[in-house]
Amino acid sequence: MKKRSRLQRWALGGLLAYAIVAALILLLPVSYGAIVHRLTVLVQPLLGGAWFGSGWIEFAANIVLFIPMGLLLTLLFQRAWAGAILSVVVSAGVEIVQIVIPHREPSVRDVIANAAGAAVGALIAWGVLLVARRRRRRLQERASRAASV
Repeated sequence: MKKRSRLQRWALGGLLAYAIVAALILLLPVSYGAIVHRLTVLVQPLLGGAWFGSGWIEFAANIVLFIPMGLLLTLLFQRAWAGAILSVVVSAGVEIVQIVIPHREPSVRDVIANAAGAAVGALIAWGVLLVARRRRRRLQERASRAASV
């Protein structure tokens, strides 16, 4: 088995910490309705009215919640598609589990928001990986040029 890079080890540690926090948020039998309602009351006047309801707050929260998963899985597996696909599978699994948890309401809309967040995270990580690879390549080229002189 290939030894993991420092970035991959960091991603694995971050993923474990993220998994604990996300599991608590996603699987505790807690209704977040009061929090979402309060945020809606605060945001609606800023955005000009009732068109921006609590559904948008919840949708945005799901996107934000899954950005780290897409990012960390992509850094771990070094493939953007792996981070995005694994995140969608986890999201669908969480929504299925929420069927039996009191005060939770699973929905396809949540899976879509989660997938969007994971895709954003995967794209960010993909950019980080491209920059890191280019940097590594430049350093190797400089080292080989210096060795040949």
